[in-house]
Amino acid sequence: MTVFAPTDNAFSSLKAGTLNSLSSQQQVQLVQFHVLPSFISVSQFQTVSNPLRTQAGDTSPGDFPLNVTTSGNQVNVSTGIVDATVGNTIYTDGELAVYQVDKVLQPLSIFASPSPATAPAPATPETSNLKKKSPAALSPSSGSDDTPADKSGADSVNGVAVLGIGAFCFAFWL
Repeated sequence: MTVFAPTDNAFSSLKAGTLNSLSSQQQVQLVQFHVLPSFISVSQFQTVSNPLRTQAGDTSPGDFPLNVTTSGNQVNVSTGIVDATVGNTIYTDGELAVYQVDKVLQPLSIFASPSPATAPAPATPETSNLKKKSPAALSPSSGSDDTPADKSGADSVNGVAVLGIGAFCFAFWL
């Protein structure tokens, strides 16, 4: 097994609210995206076939492709969203390798921008009548605001949770 472990700075540099905006399933997939099912030594990165399969799933374009490039002893990991550099080896024993990366690896299937929306359909008599109503008549009467509260401060808690899950998996593997 091979694990890419982002630094604290990698989590800190994420846009505020990034981790909180993910569903529970996406959070699991994000952790799994940092894990390869096989052991890869630093020297083996020179000859791996891209894209690499992660524990998150499919390597199809738009899903969970992870590509590795090397230049001398430097190893770079690309997700299609971010390019990260492997900083150093945290642990290796021939069966498990843990490498420090300078960015959180963001899979396309979770972080890619949605495709542009199609143009709205032309107005019909029913929808054109809506335009004649006053804005007050169209607004909700309860006065509630459906805008989610800013939870940007909780991202550091989620970052710790992600690292905790990774540490648990690491300890379980040992």
